[in-house]
Amino acid sequence: MSTTVYLLTICLPLATVLLVFGMKYFAMIQQAKARTARDEADRRLADDLARTQAETVAQLTAMNAALARLDGRMGAVEKVLKEVE
Repeated sequence: MSTTVYLLTICLPLATVLLVFGMKYFAMIQQAKARTARDEADRRLADDLARTQAETVAQLTAMNAALARLDGRMGAVEKVLKEVE
């Protein structure tokens, strides 16, 4: 058996094993990066939702105050109309 064939017989399976493990670890690194990016996007989305919810609460509070004022005015108008009858 020649030296070249012997070295190929030893080196190619070793190179294949190293390549497979290298691809496995590369895939794990890519998955970790994707997971980190997804977590960051989820964090930004949660922050946006919290801010939007706070704005909605403020708007609803303002609307409730406006409705309370309108209710008071309607009560005054009803009172005046009852007095006129």
